Amino acid sequence: MAHHKSAKKRIRQTAKRTARNRSLRSTLRTSIKKFRGLLTESDAAQVQEGLPTTHKAIDKMVTKGVLHPKTAARYKSRLALAANKALASGATA
Repeated sequence: MAHHKSAKKRIRQTAKRTARNRSLRSTLRTSIKKFRGLLTESDAAQVQEGLPTTHKAIDKMVTKGVLHPKTAARYKSRLALAANKALASGATA
């Protein structure tokens, strides 16, 4: 256990930051999961509305320091590819 005042403060700060980041990351994962649910329903209008919203949530997590920028880019790229694939299959079907 920490003995110095500064070390105790650091422990408090880390706990607070960890809780905040965990909450934000959970929110992000929920929004990604909802978008993936839209992809399975294959309603083109909802997919087109949901993609920018999900991208915005991912970008917000980068701004807050929860995600690394390249991780966010990878998420966004994969979601966009999945959306385009769902829209293409929905258009032909």
